[in-house]
Amino acid sequence: MNITVLNTGGTFNKRYNPIKGKLEVPSDSVALDKIIKSCHNINFDIKNIVSKDSLDFTHEDRQTILDEVKNSTSDKIIIIHGTDTVDLTSKFFEGKIEGKKIVFTGAMVPMSIDEVEATMNFSQALGFLNADVNPGLYISMHGVVVEHSRLKKDRSVGQFLIN
Repeated sequence: MNITVLNTGGTFNKRYNPIKGKLEVPSDSVALDKIIKSCHNINFDIKNIVSKDSLDFTHEDRQTILDEVKNSTSDKIIIIHGTDTVDLTSKFFEGKIEGKKIVFTGAMVPMSIDEVEATMNFSQALGFLNADVNPGLYISMHGVVVEHSRLKKDRSVGQFLIN
């Protein structure tokens, strides 16, 4: 199986920079590499693009991600994305992609701090793409993978909940 992973940054990837004294979004895939080294039956095509906190995404950044999806020869794509604006990017994709299974995922806690959430959300997306599912836009967070418009971040409880 071949899966393209577009790593756009977000909290999933953040690491603490002791010189600057803050969490930063790196332009590498260290967090993702830790997870995929245990996946032995899948060929991954990993592309690091944008590399920002999603709160800093622009229209041009979303277009860059969309262009990468359109240009991908894979019909199975996971997009690592910041949780704050994953709803905006997935909505931006509506009606612009056909015939591909696209799963957005991320984490509210950096993988560098606690590996569980990021690993679970990514693994869930991966398992979903291995199943017989229809092409479309999905979000994988906190125990479910559903059509992208059905999952919303509820800041009052710090969770993604089905709408």
